[in-house]
Amino acid sequence: MFPSPDRERSPMSLPEAYAPLRYAAGQISHDQWPALKQAGLAAVINLRPDSEQPGVDEAALVRAAGLAYHALPIASGDDLDRVRVAHFAELLQTHAEQPLLIHCASANRVGALVALHAAWHQGMAAEEAIALGRRAGLLGLEPCVRELLADA
Repeated sequence: MFPSPDRERSPMSLPEAYAPLRYAAGQISHDQWPALKQAGLAAVINLRPDSEQPGVDEAALVRAAGLAYHALPIASGDDLDRVRVAHFAELLQTHAEQPLLIHCASANRVGALVALHAAWHQGMAAEEAIALGRRAGLLGLEPCVRELLADA
């Protein structure tokens, strides 16, 4: 679905489909938003806090490309709680029938949210949820996710 980036101009983390209409990525280059819109993307959830991108108004860039934009800042594993996962579930539902990109710096936080959402909101077994999270980018936050799922 998504175009290949010009690697010399812009090091872009290509969106990976982890489920139908759901894409995960690390940080997208600012000049890639229009191409992603043209490729069919409808909306973006940015998990990066503003402090990670000083001086960048990603919301304006994404909206200027014609995409819906949502910010759900997750700075670390400490921010992975039921309230934020419930907000994530609401955003997924809002765009249930649309191609949606969720991104952070590396997709690790994306994968963590995806796994927790799958377990807590979709009733998926922990190992299955973690496998889905890995498809969405879960790496370093996996121990945190496992602990949260064990506590549930």
